[in-house]
Amino acid sequence: MNDNTIDNSKIINAEDAVIGRLASVVAKRLLSGEQIIVVNAEKALISGRPGFVAKKYIDRYHIKTKSNPIKGPFYPRKPDQILKRTIRGMLPFQKSRGKEAYKRLKVFNDVPGLFEDQEHEIIGGTQRNNPKSSYISLRDLKKKI
Repeated sequence: MNDNTIDNSKIINAEDAVIGRLASVVAKRLLSGEQIIVVNAEKALISGRPGFVAKKYIDRYHIKTKSNPIKGPFYPRKPDQILKRTIRGMLPFQKSRGKEAYKRLKVFNDVPGLFEDQEHEIIGGTQRNNPKSSYISLRDLKKKI
């Protein structure tokens, strides 16, 4: 990445953010033309009972299909790739507009050295709002997969 890309980018902190809410906001901003860098992806949360969520993701990797398994579907296992795939699902990825928006997205598991000094934005409304609800972080999900 060159310095122009870093200067124009918005850095979003995904710590304690629910990935569905975060992905919808990020997708809308990507479609409006912004360059977005998401940091702390492994600290993002998926709502639901941890055992159920982990089982759902594990079952995706063990799908028995009648077609050739070499041709897919392929699901990501790394936290940054899971978040990136979730954002991609909220973009019109089959169209050129969606593909261009997806190219403007960068996702990192933690905060790289380039972005430590810069201000990180926390998007309101994406944080968990019910402390009684169950959540699993993408880091814990990765360990279970």
